[in-house]
Amino acid sequence: MAVDIVIYHNPACGTSRNTLAMIRNAGIEPHVAEYLKTPPSRALLVDLIDRAGITPRDLLREKGTPYAELGLGDPSLTDNALLDAMIAHPVLINRPLVVSPLGVRLCRPSEAVLDLLPEAQRGAFAKEDGEQVVDASGQRIA
Repeated sequence: MAVDIVIYHNPACGTSRNTLAMIRNAGIEPHVAEYLKTPPSRALLVDLIDRAGITPRDLLREKGTPYAELGLGDPSLTDNALLDAMIAHPVLINRPLVVSPLGVRLCRPSEAVLDLLPEAQRGAFAKEDGEQVVDASGQRIA
């Protein structure tokens, strides 16, 4: 059975790399959208946020971005203003966002992706930092 998964990915991000590796550990080759090279349209970004059940502020990344310089911590900024900032500066979009037949989620921590995968893990998985997430039988470690 072919499974259609999309990951909005930044290869420079360890969380994003771990998430991609867990998708592949389930035997699924996802569509990889490097959103810094090919940013989503505003309409797609709004759709992803809605489907994930989060707000634009929930998707806003602070670390390593122009968040502070743009004054995005101001709680009076509207969702539209935050979306405008993410469209103008895609690095402000937190990652990785994963779209699967089971839903859309910002996968932070990376093992949140396990709830979106219709296929079981095919073996043990450890994050890049060595943290064991899945055991040898493919079961999530609590």
